Amino acid sequence: MLHGPLVRNILIFSFPLMVSNLLQIAFNAADTIIVGKFSGQTALAAVGATGSLVNLIVSLFNGLGISSNIVIARQIGRNEKERISASVHTAYFLALAGGVLLTAVGFFLSPVLLGLMGTPDNIIHLSVLYLRIYFVGSLPMLIYNFGAAILRSGGDTARPTFYMMVSGILNVILNLIFVIGLKMSVAGVAAATVISQTVSALMITRALLNETGNLKLDFRKLQPDRELTGLIMRIGIPAGLQGMMWAISNVAVQSAVNSFGSVVVAGNAAAANIESFVYIGMGAFNSAAITFTSQNAGAGDKARIRRIFHTILVMMIIASWSTGALAWYFGRTLLSFYTNDPAVVDAGMVRMWYIVFWLFINGILDVPASSMRGMGFSALPTFMMLVGIVGVRLVYIQTVWRANPTLPVLYFCFPLSWVITTVLQYLFWRRCFINFTA
Repeated sequence: MLHGPLVRNILIFSFPLMVSNLLQIAFNAADTIIVGKFSGQTALAAVGATGSLVNLIVSLFNGLGISSNIVIARQIGRNEKERISASVHTAYFLALAGGVLLTAVGFFLSPVLLGLMGTPDNIIHLSVLYLRIYFVGSLPMLIYNFGAAILRSGGDTARPTFYMMVSGILNVILNLIFVIGLKMSVAGVAAATVISQTVSALMITRALLNETGNLKLDFRKLQPDRELTGLIMRIGIPAGLQGMMWAISNVAVQSAVNSFGSVVVAGNAAAANIESFVYIGMGAFNSAAITFTSQNAGAGDKARIRRIFHTILVMMIIASWSTGALAWYFGRTLLSFYTNDPAVVDAGMVRMWYIVFWLFINGILDVPASSMRGMGFSALPTFMMLVGIVGVRLVYIQTVWRANPTLPVLYFCFPLSWVITTVLQYLFWRRCFINFTA
């Protein structure tokens, strides 16, 4: 990360992440396909109605995982061996504490929040059941996410990918057994997710326990360092709040989608699942931008930070535009895997054009945000997301969409908010880069 050709090294780092993202999304797609095909449109809509709410509740804790990656990568760049070990144990402790808290919050607040979102009456009971079982798996989910962040901070993306592959295959097998064999519908999908997440958490914990370097986990040292906890929080809370703000805007959109009924909710869910595949390269390159920038920020190499930014930006545009265009072009064929209902396919295609095709703009705006976080400017991207994503979408829904409440008008708030936020991100990235000092 500190030396050598960037394109080659970024691809070596990112490719396992792409495979991991592909596997995770493919396994999630298998969940949705199985429940849609074998439990019907109502079950598909029930699971789909929970996605934005899950992202809202989980986002803050995922931000702390990203922060752990940044902190440890920066310490590796500075060769601060003792602080690396302390950060590993602090991060793992935060995963345990966060998992317990997230389980309680998700379990008890699910029915209230789904009700506030206007979830259709014919699916809300299934959505509540799915969410409550899903959040039982919060602890293993966070252990895996934080553990993967620890390994990736040192450049190891292969083992987290392998663990994801194993747990994902198990997830699909359990879905087939629970949904098709035992007719458990949405409860079967949620239970399969919890079991597979537990397996991935156990595998990544075992890997950390068997480490021989500074990233080794020792349960006897498992206690939070006050200074490092504060540092992880200072970087992670703004990152998590950014995710939450993004999710809040999506909750508002989902609430509006719910007003069109369960057929549109099901079509939206299927299209959103396909949309996830476009994020395969985007997520990998964002992780690369954060980790490469963090290590070089720790080493004080400002010129290389600039080169990392421009290199990843080009790679991001190529990856996100090509996958988004292909997903839209083959949209009807892909949606037919999720449902046998032509009306659901028609509803899904509206999202495919207005959101999926233009998703590359989202990829572009993520690069400066990741670069700024790697340089230590974590609050500023969050503020810009608040203005450009949340603010624009909420105002748009309450004004433009209320005046013309159609599905295309609703979905147009996505590309509009991306363009506005992209401009803001680039203006402030330049300012942060000029002012950056190691």
